[in-house]
Amino acid sequence: MGSGRHGGELDRAPPSAIAPAGAGRWPKVVDVIDLHCHVLPGIDDGPEAIEGSVALARAAAQAGIHQLVATPHVSATYRNDAATIARLVAELNERLGAEGIDLEVLAGAEIAITYLPEISPRQLPLLGLGGGEWLLVEPPFAAVAPALERLVLAVCAEGHRVVLAHPERCPALRRDRAVVGALAAQGGLMSITAGSLVGQFGGEVKRYALELAREGLIHNVTSDAHDTERRPPGLSGAIEAAGLASLGDWLTHEVPAAILSGGMIPARPAAVTGAAPRRRRLAWRSTR
Repeated sequence: MGSGRHGGELDRAPPSAIAPAGAGRWPKVVDVIDLHCHVLPGIDDGPEAIEGSVALARAAAQAGIHQLVATPHVSATYRNDAATIARLVAELNERLGAEGIDLEVLAGAEIAITYLPEISPRQLPLLGLGGGEWLLVEPPFAAVAPALERLVLAVCAEGHRVVLAHPERCPALRRDRAVVGALAAQGGLMSITAGSLVGQFGGEVKRYALELAREGLIHNVTSDAHDTERRPPGLSGAIEAAGLASLGDWLTHEVPAAILSGGMIPARPAAVTGAAPRRRRLAWRSTR
């Protein structure tokens, strides 16, 4: 994304602030999973051509990521569908295999919350992360979003499970901070952009991201990568810089692996620098 703009936001920090610094420096015994990346070519504000997709995937693999979920926008602007996403994922995986890049790309989507009512009941389940039950839902970049909680809970009532994408970057959620806690209490998971933890989107976003960490309301960290320069992949550098290294495996493997498998979300580790631990196990089971 050459302009550095996404959803009305201006990237504030240089790429070096989120570049993978010593990928895997926390004690790792598991593979890193990135649940949110705009890696597919030509269908949103990610790479324009497959060469850019391959470069982004290669950078992700070099950053220690072993599984990457392709989450193109599904919105009024980018009216992508599950069949197109699946076709491009298959083509990209074939290309990565031919080039010897040790990375698996899975299908998913980043669904604009305002677009949810436009998606047919048959199409929506096909847009789950890794083909599973969890939907990655994007809140609006707006100062006021009175219908946000209602729309998310309506999707939940239909038997879906929701991961909320980068709530720290939503001005409405920063203004009404009780909404995030309420959604988490209903079983929703909060997925934070790695760059937010180190100021890529400005100081206010960084402060709120760290506040969510202290309150035990971060369940996953993703790259939300769009390219290899302004929005590159990489998770460990930002997690370590934010003092969350003790949560590294939980944020980048245990929780995302449970999301992809449809299993129980594992309990959050207790020892976190500067954060108040939550021991509650999130168990949001689908009724489908």
